[in-house]
Amino acid sequence: QVMLVESGGGQVQAGGSLRLSCGASGDIRTINVMAWYRQTPGKQRELVAHITTGGSIHYADFVKGRFTISRDGAKYKTYLEMNSLKPEDTALYYCSTTTWAMRSYWGQGTQVTVSS
Repeated sequence: QVMLVESGGGQVQAGGSLRLSCGASGDIRTINVMAWYRQTPGKQRELVAHITTGGSIHYADFVKGRFTISRDGAKYKTYLEMNSLKPEDTALYYCSTTTWAMRSYWGQGTQVTVSS
């Protein structure tokens, strides 16, 4: 089992920046992909970005050029640097990991609020 804890959310004005962090513990050697998702009330959870153990990165179109995902493999941490934030980026952001056995785990989420 893998446990995930996010931090770094908060409130910021449009155009501002935030950095989210996620730390993994437990059976961390099974981790392959680490990812960030977000969800707003009444909408499905959506992928923001993911990064694999090999360093392959994927971004959702709506964050390309603004957000950067990174990973500290030695410490099994992942970060999401969010710049040029927009009010529509307001959401509960979740850290997620998928193991080599294709099991997924989720953190509790951290709220990001962007005011106009």
